[in-house]
Amino acid sequence: MTTRVLVAYGSKRGSTAEIAEWIADALRQEGIDADVADAGRVKDVTGYDAVILGGALYAGRWHRAARRFARRNAGELIHLPVWAFSSGPLDHTAEEGVIEPPPSLTRIMSRIGAQSHATFGGRLDPEVHGMIASAVAKKQGGDYRDREQVRAWAREIARELAAIGV
Repeated sequence: MTTRVLVAYGSKRGSTAEIAEWIADALRQEGIDADVADAGRVKDVTGYDAVILGGALYAGRWHRAARRFARRNAGELIHLPVWAFSSGPLDHTAEEGVIEPPPSLTRIMSRIGAQSHATFGGRLDPEVHGMIASAVAKKQGGDYRDREQVRAWAREIARELAAIGV
């Protein structure tokens, strides 16, 4: 029987959604059936053997759709293997070492029994619209995501799933 994993994400500008796709692709290469979905549209996690939940970080807060997904599905998630990821640093710090999740995300992870967390670099288009985003983009715009770092993390999850017999 094939392991089914849901990779759900909260993304404002699409960067975190792309990371979720990279994770799912890496899992599929390891023989895992992985679905990718916007966390705001997922109504039920029944039928999945594990969940990976990600959200973009904005000013230390996880994307609203990811937070709501965790709250809405906490009763089911606590009984499944769950991993969490964040995207957001607009520099190379995510490649240089472990970035601990902010306290609000640590509380969410505790409520849903998340195994672990990873932070990946973010992306901000230098031509982004919006006053605040545009000002940030002028100083830090660019793509700081490391596709191989994301894929390596997903392969580690595949190994953990195999080790626990999922």
